[in-house]
Parts: sequence; structure tokens; C-alpha cells
Amino acid sequence: MPRRPFESPGPDAAVFVISVAAELSGLHPQTLRTYERLGLITPGRTGGGGRRYSQRDIERLREISELTSAGIGIEGVRRVLDLQSRVEALTARNRELAAELDATRDALRRALTARRAEAPPSKLPVLRRPDPGQSLVVWRRGR
Repeated sequence: MPRRPFESPGPDAAVFVISVAAELSGLHPQTLRTYERLGLITPGRTGGGGRRYSQRDIERLREISELTSAGIGIEGVRRVLDLQSRVEALTARNRELAAELDATRDALRRALTARRAEAPPSKLPVLRRPDPGQSLVVWRRGR
């Protein structure tokens, strides 16, 4: 079997034990446990119940540390993280909707082009924009 080069785990792979996560984030292990208890972070668990932190968890811990160092309380940190999460979700949804709109516009253009190619010439008058100083009056029959 050919040897595969080392593949690094993704940012969500829970690979770091609490002592390594504490060292990488610059926090005390007890602080990590407290943040977990407060719901600010949710590390993965091993079959035996040991905590495992991902690179994304480490980044979040560093962000929490920066916010608390700036004088923001835990509830403020929770609110900031929640708002950041919402902004990321809305940004992703906006991208999805923009792509869907572009695809719909392209499909409509193709359908109109195909319809024009198949349709007989119209006998309806062509409306042009009136020249400046002219007006357009539309009459409707009464009932």
C-alpha cells in the first residue's frame, strides 16, 4: 500500500487534551472548565469522558481571553460571541441567496432567449419612451 503523507486534522477535529489547550490558549485548565460550565465553549469528549479541544476551540478561547482582558464581563462575552455567530450565519445565508438569485436570472435569460427564437413576431405595437416634452396617455375602457 502506498504511504500517504501526514494529513493535518481539520479545525474542528478535537485533538488537544486540556493541558495542551490551556497552554495554547494561555489560560489555566480550571478556567477552561469554568468556561465550559458557563457554556462559552463545548469541547469534544473521549469515550472515557476526557475533554478534547479543537483548533477552533483554541481560537475561541483566545478570543474570550482577549475580550475579558479588555474589561468585558462574561455575559458581555457571551453576547459578543452570539452576535458574531449570527453575523457569520447571516453572511453565509446572504451568499446563498445571492448565488440563487444569479442562477435564477441566468435561467430566466436563457428561457427568454429560447422563447424569442421560437415565437412568431408579435403584432403588438412597440412602445418607446416618449421624447422629453411628450406625454403618454393610457386609456382604459369603463365597465
